[in-house]
Amino acid sequence: MRKVRSLLDQLIVLALGNSIAMCKLTSFPVMLKIGIIALCAIVFLVYLITAGGSPDKDKKLSRIAKGSFLIDGAVTSVFLQTVLVVVLALATKLGPWWQVGNALLGFGVIAFCAFVGIVRLIISSRQVKIIKYIILLFTWYMPIINLIVLKNISKDAKKEFRFEQAKLELNDMRKENEVCKTRYPILMVHGIFFRDWQKFNYWGRVPKELVRNGAEIYYGNQQSANLISISAAELRDRIVEIIKETGAEKVNIIAHSKGGLDSRYAISKLGMDKYVASLVTINTPHYGCNFVDNIMAKVPDGLLHFVEKRYNKLFTVLGDTKPDFVKGVTELTHANCAKLDTELPDAPGIYYKSVMSYMKNIFSAGFPLNVGYFFNRKDGTGNDGLVVKESALRGKNTYLITKKGNRGLSHGDMIDLFRENIDDFDVREFYVGIVKELKERGL
Repeated sequence: MRKVRSLLDQLIVLALGNSIAMCKLTSFPVMLKIGIIALCAIVFLVYLITAGGSPDKDKKLSRIAKGSFLIDGAVTSVFLQTVLVVVLALATKLGPWWQVGNALLGFGVIAFCAFVGIVRLIISSRQVKIIKYIILLFTWYMPIINLIVLKNISKDAKKEFRFEQAKLELNDMRKENEVCKTRYPILMVHGIFFRDWQKFNYWGRVPKELVRNGAEIYYGNQQSANLISISAAELRDRIVEIIKETGAEKVNIIAHSKGGLDSRYAISKLGMDKYVASLVTINTPHYGCNFVDNIMAKVPDGLLHFVEKRYNKLFTVLGDTKPDFVKGVTELTHANCAKLDTELPDAPGIYYKSVMSYMKNIFSAGFPLNVGYFFNRKDGTGNDGLVVKESALRGKNTYLITKKGNRGLSHGDMIDLFRENIDDFDVREFYVGIVKELKERGL
């Protein structure tokens, strides 16, 4: 049925695009010709609005489906229009200038269909890389090449549509089970150089996925960069606030990067052990970040303080009360974290788990993580662009994420930083699995 609909849609596009030839080669009355063209134009507009419409309730997915459908239709129409141009040139007495005008109109209508499709994808798709739109911008006038670029863009969009639709269906099936409805609320604690902005969530699409499956989510709200002791104190106040607000006895903490150190400090030194049921750390430098050691040793003090001044000023505007770039970075050295680890023993009665991912080559991430990966290679058996495996896998309950293919998973991938659907690793489902395990443990 979809193929029949697609064929009819292409006929509509071709009918409107070849209306000049139709007017010149038929003996219909003028008013009838005008009526036919007007009808084709109306049907064409309807086609642009409804083409490839998905029955799914998700408007974003519907726009992605419509966008890729319009692009595919445009590519097909180019070939059909080319055949028509040849037929009109060889088998009719249509004048050369009328043929040129008809061809321009035909390809113009098709180009407009593709343009509308691209606009829909730009608005709705997260998985079509911006570089592909840029390539199209510079190749749209190149025959064949522009069609290849368009098909590639459509392919990525359709892949995204199928992935997201499957995820919606999965969530619908398990909605009643509330697999992430834990006994205690989930507190998600960010790492260094970020804040808990809701418009650009540090954890990407993960929190919404957890909430859809029954989780009760809260955020650490600590400043972006400061001493671990200061961040931990802010985290302590946040935990107490959540306990009072929810009436829960404890919280489950999921912490990324430096957030894991902040959380451990709050538990072991600030009395939060009685309010924490579990701590899952994600790519946390428990024993330090050798990359920081390298930077601190090589970067001139003048440049470091230049960056510090501007960083602190920017994040004060963005919501921090008193950020400290240098102190936040300095504490992540190998020597400092190794010493701190001895001061932060695991608290009895708390479930601990440390998780780590790793990149497989320098192309697994963009700047600056690819640079970090390169310089971290000599310091361990693998790293995520910032932290080596040996530093993140702490304690008896550890989990090293293994992934097929050559890409690997970076420090940013583990918080869905770029909202990317990665082959063979669904970051949202990964966190659903973590929280589901907490629920099964009665936490």
